[in-house]
Amino acid sequence: MTPAQFINKWKDNPLSERAGSQAFFLDLCMMLGVDPPNDPDSYCFERGATRTGAGHGWADVWKRGHFGWENKGPGGDLSGALKQLMIYALALDNPPLLVVSNREITQIHTHFTGTPSETYTIHLGDIGTPENQQRLRWLFTDPEKFRPGRTVLDITAGAAGRFADIAKSMSERGHAPAKIAHFLIQCLFCMFAEDIGLLPKKLFERVITKRQGDPAKLAAAMAEMFETMHTGGDYLLEDIAYFNGGLFQHVEVIELDADEIDALLVASRMDWGSIEPSILGTLFERGLDPQVRAPLGANYTDPGTIMKLVRPVVVEPLEHDWAAIKAKIAPLIEKYHAGGKGSQKAGQEAQALFLGYLEHLKNFRVLDPACGSGNFLYLALRALKDLEHRANLDAEALGLHRQLTIETCPDNVLGIEINAYAAELARVTVWIGEIQWMLKHGYDCRRNPILARLDHIENRDALLNKDGTEAEWPAVNVIVGNPPFLGDKRMRSELGAEMTTMIRKCYEGRVPGGADLVLYWFEKARGQVTAKRCEATGLVATNSIRGGANRKVLDRIVESTRIFEAWSDEPWVNDGAAVRVSLVCFGRREGSKLDGDSVESINADLTAEHNGNLTAAKRLPENKGACFIGGMKKGSFDVSGEQARVWLKSGGNPNGLPNADVLFPWANGLDITRRPSDMWIVDFGISMPEHDAALYEAPFAYIVGHVKPARNAVNNQLERQRWWLHARPAPDLRHATHGLGRFIATARVAKHRLFVWLKPPLVCDGQIVVIARDDDVTFGVLHSRFHELWSLRMCTWLGVGNDPRYTPTTTFETFPFPVGMPPADTARGAPTGPEAEAIATAARRLNKLRDNWLNPPEWVERVPEVVQGFPDRIIPKPGHEADLKKRTLTNLYNARPAWLDNVHKSLDAAVAAAYGWTDYTPETADDEILRRLLALNLDRSVRR
Repeated sequence: MTPAQFINKWKDNPLSERAGSQAFFLDLCMMLGVDPPNDPDSYCFERGATRTGAGHGWADVWKRGHFGWENKGPGGDLSGALKQLMIYALALDNPPLLVVSNREITQIHTHFTGTPSETYTIHLGDIGTPENQQRLRWLFTDPEKFRPGRTVLDITAGAAGRFADIAKSMSERGHAPAKIAHFLIQCLFCMFAEDIGLLPKKLFERVITKRQGDPAKLAAAMAEMFETMHTGGDYLLEDIAYFNGGLFQHVEVIELDADEIDALLVASRMDWGSIEPSILGTLFERGLDPQVRAPLGANYTDPGTIMKLVRPVVVEPLEHDWAAIKAKIAPLIEKYHAGGKGSQKAGQEAQALFLGYLEHLKNFRVLDPACGSGNFLYLALRALKDLEHRANLDAEALGLHRQLTIETCPDNVLGIEINAYAAELARVTVWIGEIQWMLKHGYDCRRNPILARLDHIENRDALLNKDGTEAEWPAVNVIVGNPPFLGDKRMRSELGAEMTTMIRKCYEGRVPGGADLVLYWFEKARGQVTAKRCEATGLVATNSIRGGANRKVLDRIVESTRIFEAWSDEPWVNDGAAVRVSLVCFGRREGSKLDGDSVESINADLTAEHNGNLTAAKRLPENKGACFIGGMKKGSFDVSGEQARVWLKSGGNPNGLPNADVLFPWANGLDITRRPSDMWIVDFGISMPEHDAALYEAPFAYIVGHVKPARNAVNNQLERQRWWLHARPAPDLRHATHGLGRFIATARVAKHRLFVWLKPPLVCDGQIVVIARDDDVTFGVLHSRFHELWSLRMCTWLGVGNDPRYTPTTTFETFPFPVGMPPADTARGAPTGPEAEAIATAARRLNKLRDNWLNPPEWVERVPEVVQGFPDRIIPKPGHEADLKKRTLTNLYNARPAWLDNVHKSLDAAVAAAYGWTDYTPETADDEILRRLLALNLDRSVRR
């Protein structure tokens, strides 16, 4: 059949919708040269008709993964046909294209997930053009050709960027941030409302265009429009719906300048109907709130990651409930259709079970107690609406009466947010998300008013009342959210000393003083679960929750309830910065999943109960007094090696003493993982009086100029008074290393757990952990595979690189050394015996080979320092400067050449022999090693 024949046959064809529907489609297939429907499971007419027991299915024609097609008779309403397809899209496996046709007009609507909807209209008289023929064939052969080039995320980021520019301009003109935010949020909603048809088409754009040249009149016109939206009524000869909801209750329009008007006009012409609510609030908050420093272009947490919490806490238990109810409904419906005695009652029971589930969904409440701009609330609401929609379709397929509307709504989600601006954004995010979902699925949104009040998204502190008492959270079904990330040490600077003290006092005995701010939300949620005011909780925390003081809160959670799902280490975005987090779900739920895999149970450190609970490991007295964190200077005490050598040579102090008394080589973590930086430090010791320090003229004058001004401004009184001394000079470390010719050191935070030898009188920064021992046996045990595995399981984690952080308490003091080799024994001298000598030999070989690689003799010179007693300097020979820069321990262990791997295997074998593990091989599983080490730890902690 040619296009001309097709047009001639179907133009003004009198056949009714039912009589002509399939014939029209079969002729279309013939004209295009494609197969007609031929498979009830993938490509058929009347998809769903047999399941529903009706003559008409979910779609007139359906092709899996391609389209759903709904026909109407001549002149039929295509919008109604599209709504039907949208309602049943889920039952049709969400086809990427929805097609409606009344023969005269055929419309192709794109329905790809994550992209805006686009519409292609083909008139019958134009069906033969090459462009239309190609598009129609793509329906059957290549639906991806219709995928829009932009995603809804792109559209949302672009829209937010326009408003960020306007907000910045207004702020520079002196307008208050809160006033700017409220006004622009109102503008945003107007643009959204007109693009989805809740306001007359292009009304907002027309207002701007008409008054573009007169800012005062434009402000007055916008104010009148907002006020009309608040109550409903007439505006510019247009009927305006009753919006209410509180968004337009307070109207204070800012008079725009010419550039801002132009920018707002451009913004009004963008596609606001397709913005993505799950990131909308975040992007607007970054663009409009001056307190949020993250750039607008920074990454945001994608909805899929948030659903890793929403799904196990909200979705999966409700899906399980519906599956159980469906299993009860099926035999009742079968009995109902069979007729006879009791059939009517069976039908009524089936319908009651279905309606009971819908009522449960309607009354289900989700709380986000730190809701920010509403991402979690929107995604939780969307999940509930999806569940209700699926239940409706399933019930219809079973033969029940489907409900004609969706009852889950913004009433289902509750929020607490301390920032008034973010709380308002959260309400708008939920409103927009609700309206979008309803329209996308073929339902009308609510009316009179369109926006329900969302007073249950509260603007208040979630932790404290104004009088310092503990704030109360409402009783709900579940809690989800992303509480604020703020480390223990930053709480005072960010929240203020008074607020920090109040929080810690209020939660004393429940949250350790050294815990991060986020842990207070975990403790409160735990309390809600144990008080039966909540069934389950899913919260985000920095992944440091797994160790240190933070983990004590998880210990408490495991003791009083249970962790049923967790993601131990996930990428996240916080205020635009990439961080690593743990996602933790706990409460009254069955089963356990860790990082996506089913496990027996989950420990407080977010590990599985495969080979023992390492959180039960104890600090061993035999390890105490050997491991220390370096000092903390808190000021510019450090100087270049070049400057230090000038002072070392100069002398001339009035006390007749050399500057070498107060000037030493200095190292931080990077000096271990990279190359030595040749930095020195002025160090007046632990308690040298100011008048004695002043006798070292040049170093003291430097400290007066570079340290004292900053110290005068700090809050710590002792640091102000003792400004010439390091803030924490680490006297315990100095005492422990006194008299040693060398000591072991490792960077606190590093990708690889590397140990090196350092020599006094070098001063270690707080980013170095020092083990005050000088024997090769201790060095070898620490650098073995066994200690590395233990340290990775017992450490905390830090930074974008998610690097392990070594701690003296949880990492070193819990580690069970081989018999005769713990620090308590090595304090009396190097261990002896064949096992100890084997370890020492392997350790010395490791150190020598590494040093040869780091500093090849043909590349470097070893230059004596200008003052006797200090370590030699290593400098590159001419021509080897660039080569030597690449020779770092990090680069070496990244590459891990065969020789390095071999020497480590030899060291591991020697340490295994000292443990008495005769069955050890390099293939021995990590979990088995950890199981044995834990057994040793627990045995020693009990015996002592």
